[in-house]
Amino acid sequence: MEDFKYNPSQYVPFRDMEVLEKVRKIKREDIEKHPNSDFKIMVRKANEIQFIFITDIFYRIKHAADEGNKIVLILPNPVPSYRQVAYLINKFRVNCKHVHIFAMDEYADENGNVAPETWKWGFKYAMNHNLYYQIDEDLRPPKEQCIGPATENISDYGKMIADMGGADACYSGPGWTGHLAFIEPDAPEFEGTFEEWKKMGPRIVTLSPFTLAQNSLHGSFGMSGDIARVPPKAATIGPAEVIASKYRMDINNLMIHGTLTSWQRLMTRLVAHGPVTPKLPTSIHQVLKTDFYISEEVARNIEDDWDKGY
Repeated sequence: MEDFKYNPSQYVPFRDMEVLEKVRKIKREDIEKHPNSDFKIMVRKANEIQFIFITDIFYRIKHAADEGNKIVLILPNPVPSYRQVAYLINKFRVNCKHVHIFAMDEYADENGNVAPETWKWGFKYAMNHNLYYQIDEDLRPPKEQCIGPATENISDYGKMIADMGGADACYSGPGWTGHLAFIEPDAPEFEGTFEEWKKMGPRIVTLSPFTLAQNSLHGSFGMSGDIARVPPKAATIGPAEVIASKYRMDINNLMIHGTLTSWQRLMTRLVAHGPVTPKLPTSIHQVLKTDFYISEEVARNIEDDWDKGY
């Protein structure tokens, strides 16, 4: 591109061309290297990462039960694999009365009204469908111990987690913008200095157009690029809840329906090896103790393919 130079679109949240060019060149064999030894980058096969994710949640639930302790989990978009967590709970007859689950985020309308748990495209509905009601009734925690952000509780959601002693574990994965939960890099609701940003808690946030595009490819929205179907706002935890968590796992393994195409291939490199900044919210993991998993498919080199279209 030496004979044609340009700046990224004004709509792109992170536009430092020097950094972008640097991370594009990170090879598979170098992607696990990082100066913070507590920030553990591990490349694994996608199915292995999924197995690690499921077993880690189950292990923490069972270990807490065995020790007679409560456990507080912040969980992301309830993927169908949560059913496997429920299967393990049922198989090993783990009583989950000690489990407290806080959904990481939830959609909201243009006026900031959060989707109810009865809305089947929502995260709370999916949490109930894929996890809570999959657990045998005699093993489930009380329903009030498996909740998500709502119009009625969003102003207190951070305090609710803090009053439980903070999350014992927080699981996440970066979005196309580098968002963490729905903490968008260009949302006016998260404006402030870096130090101010780190202390920000749950709130209603304006979703990035890139997030609308990303989520329009999800199966629940028809996998058709229907950006009008994705709600314009969301309720989300803030950086404060992630930072306060006792354990963090971030997963980078999103492909486009089993193809080699992945928007995460660039964003993973940016949040793991770019600057730590609110312009790349997931980058906060670089200065924390985090298990950061990358699939082999996402870790593969970024290379042009002139024989392939979309």
